[in-house]
This record gives sequence, C-alpha cells and structure tokens, in this order.
Amino acid sequence: MEITLEKKEKTVKEIPTQERTKRERLTVGKVAKRTFLFLFLAGLAAGTVWLVYYFINKSSTPTVIYKTETPFKANITKKTVATGAIVPKREVTVKPQVSGIIEVLYVEAGQSIKAGQLIAKVRVVQNLSGKNNDLRTINEGERSVQTARVSFENAQIEKDRQEKLLAQKAISQQEYQRALTEFNMRKEELSRAERGLDISLQNVMQNSGRISNDIFSTVDGMVLDVPVKVGSSVIERNNFNEGTTIAIVADMNSLIFEGKVDESEVGKIKEGMDLNLTIGAIADKVFKAKLEFISPKGVTEEGAIKFQIKAKVLLSESDFIRAGYSANADIVLDQKDSVLAIKESMLQFGKKDSVFVEVETSSPQVFEKRIIKTGISDGINIQILSGIDKSNKIKVPEMKTANK
Repeated sequence: MEITLEKKEKTVKEIPTQERTKRERLTVGKVAKRTFLFLFLAGLAAGTVWLVYYFINKSSTPTVIYKTETPFKANITKKTVATGAIVPKREVTVKPQVSGIIEVLYVEAGQSIKAGQLIAKVRVVQNLSGKNNDLRTINEGERSVQTARVSFENAQIEKDRQEKLLAQKAISQQEYQRALTEFNMRKEELSRAERGLDISLQNVMQNSGRISNDIFSTVDGMVLDVPVKVGSSVIERNNFNEGTTIAIVADMNSLIFEGKVDESEVGKIKEGMDLNLTIGAIADKVFKAKLEFISPKGVTEEGAIKFQIKAKVLLSESDFIRAGYSANADIVLDQKDSVLAIKESMLQFGKKDSVFVEVETSSPQVFEKRIIKTGISDGINIQILSGIDKSNKIKVPEMKTANK
C-alpha cells in the first residue's frame, strides 16, 4: 500500500505560477478585443442606418394640408374715417365797449351763466386829450340848452298872448293854432337839448373813471375761459381793434364735431349721414352724430387735399363732453346686417378682374375654382352675393405644412 501512493504522487505535475498568470492575461486580452470589435461594428451599423434614414427623410416631399373655413353670417359696415375735435356750435367772446382797467371779475372758468348776467367791471382811465374833448362836449351841450330855453320861453309868451286874443275873439282860431304849434316845437327842442346834456355829463363821468362800466354776458352758456385778471388793462372793441377778450362763453349743450376728410372719400359722403364718434379721453363709449356741413373748398395739408366737415353731436341728458376733445369719426357709407360673408383675405383674383375662391370638393383636400359675386366690405369681412353658400369649405390661401 505505501508503494502505490508514492507512484501516484510522482505522476502529478504542478504548473508554475508565472506561466499560469501569463495564460490568464492572454485570455482577458482576447475578450477585450472581441468586445471592442463588437461595439465598433454595432456603432458603425447604427450610424449607417441613421444616415440612410436622414437622407431619405430629407429628400422626401412634405405633405401639404390646406386649411379651410366656411362662410358665416355677419353685420358689415362700410365706413370712412375723419379726424378732428369737439367744439361748441355757439361760442361767444365778450369784449368791453370802453378801454380801462379790470376792477372786478364776477365769473370764473367752468361756471354756468345766463344772458345779461354781470361778468366784470371796467374802470376807465382818461388821458388829457379825452378830458379836453369832454369839456368841449359839455360846453356845447349847455349852449344848446340855453338857446332852446330862450326859444321856448319866447314861444310860451307868444302862445299866452295869442290865447288871450282868441278869448277876446280878436284873432282867428287858425292864428292861435300856429302859435300853439310853435310853442310845442320849442318845448320839444328844449327837452332834447337837456337829454343830450345829461348824456354828455354821464359820458364824462364814465370817462373820468368816476363811474365803472359793467360788462354783461350776451348769451346763456358755460364760461370756457377768463383770460384776464383783476388789474389787467383792456382795450375797447372798435373798427380798428378787435379789443381784449374778457370771457369766452359757449353753449355746451350744443356741440359739433369739426374734422377733415381726404379728397378720395369726400365724394362718398353727403349731409344727413350718421357718424360714430370715438373720443380718446372717454374710453369704451361711442357717441352718435349727424353730418350737417361739407366744405365746398379743400385745403392742402401735408401734401394732400382735405375738406372740412361739421356734424352735430347727439347727446343725452347724462352726457358731458368738454370742448376741445380730439375725436375720430366713422362715417357710415353703407351697412348690411346678417349677410353671408367670408374673410376678405380669402379672395383670389383672376383675369378680367374676376373674383374667385377655391372650394373643397367631395374628395378631401381637392379644390375647385368658384367664381363669386361680392358686395360691401369693411376691410376685414366681405359680403357674398352669389357663388357659394354656408355649407362650402373654402381654401385659405396661406398653407400649413406638416412632415410625413
């Protein structure tokens, strides 16, 4: 038994450690090379597939899908626009009748006044020349009164004498009548001369500044402006001078729109047309107006010919608009309610000024041309008179593209 065991142990060969490590390294290197080669081939195949897909997709023609819309019911208003401002129809400037200095002001801007209401007092300041003129006027008036009084006294004496003679029947009734007529004439002359002297004295007192001149309003309305102050000098209104404005009074219940229309549009409007006023200072509200005046003569503004128009603003009792507001007026040229319409951008134009749209047939995305007849337009929607109905699908000229 012992001999057998020794033989077996001799037949087993042990591999050295260095050789075994070398073999293991060779095996790991082969696996790494094979893995890298596999990944490289897989990436190359994926890149090739991606490039093929990219070029095929790029060279393919995209599918065009046209958007369609159907006709609809709409209210269409054809209009033109005029720019201008809101002003009072009746505006009066109050000016003094004499030159002087403002002594008292009784009103201020925004106050409502009545015709005949006192506005201001003007104290007259007289110069030397004016004083001399006044003295001459008084002297002439006094001489006239004295002359008229002497004539009147003589006529009265003659009348009394003729009256006594008539009572004694020494003269006829006709002679007495002549004396009575002369007496009445001289009496009237004396009265007229006295009134003239009183007026002259009153004027002298006013001119000397001893009496103030009252300024009254000539109309009912609202005071828009008082451009003078107490102590300001004012000049009377005469043939050579417009005079100083003391107050501006206007009837704010009667306002008008004053604007201008381009020459290309003036031929389309006429008196009596309705206007819709939009005032920038009053948001979200439209005021009605009635066209009353179109100027027969145009004026040049910024290289274009424009014509002035005026329209009466129709206000309710609760409305209040300040004078001078800027406004835009939409002048209604024509209006159609609840008519068949499409967007004007969907129209296409052919030869001989024909107008058509492309209508979708029974096959989807297949269209045919359809000549139509149109009516009024507001610049966005246009009325359709014939050619299509509400059930048709109309091609929108703009395209919407989607990739396959």
